[in-house]
Amino acid sequence: MNRNRRRQTARHNSRPRRSRLWFWRWRRSPLRRHSDLVEAWIVLALWVLALVGGALSGWGVAGAVDKTFADRRAAVHTVSAELTGDAADGTLVAAGYDFGKMRVTVRWKAADGSVHTGPAKVVPTATAGSRVQVWVNRSGLLVAEPPDKAESAFETVAAGALVAQLTVAVVYGGGWLVRRRLFGQRLAEWDEEWRRVGPQWRNFSGGKG
Repeated sequence: MNRNRRRQTARHNSRPRRSRLWFWRWRRSPLRRHSDLVEAWIVLALWVLALVGGALSGWGVAGAVDKTFADRRAAVHTVSAELTGDAADGTLVAAGYDFGKMRVTVRWKAADGSVHTGPAKVVPTATAGSRVQVWVNRSGLLVAEPPDKAESAFETVAAGALVAQLTVAVVYGGGWLVRRRLFGQRLAEWDEEWRRVGPQWRNFSGGKG
């Protein structure tokens, strides 16, 4: 019973001490230097800039990327196109998401009635005269298929997260350089004070001044 009480008392007494250790730069003390207070404000500013700046930059980039994808989807649409030859006579797609498909020439009609031709990726078993869906822009020209909403959402989140992390890294790196300079200044102050106090300590200890 007494042992448990001692443990609880020890934990209770350790909390204020830990708090004092965390916030010692903010309290008035004859041992606190001006550079200590400056460093405390720098650390606080770094946390604020890292959290707020990272969140805002990530949110801004994510919004811009999402708008870009939305504008791209709005500027294109699908049309039905006819294969001008067998897929077996086309060119094999050897890389990317469409690996294994064949690139063949297709023909389609634009909204103004004009006929266009261009390359499209189809399954190897497609034959001449069969129809496939292709993506075209407002001018009726063939374009690549835009990412769907799921892909857009993933890339939007990834871009926002990456920019947020880069912002935090830049802020942290700048703060690290400033704190390193303050540390060098503090070492110089300690060296200067030791030049003044060191001889007095030697006199107190019986050494020669």
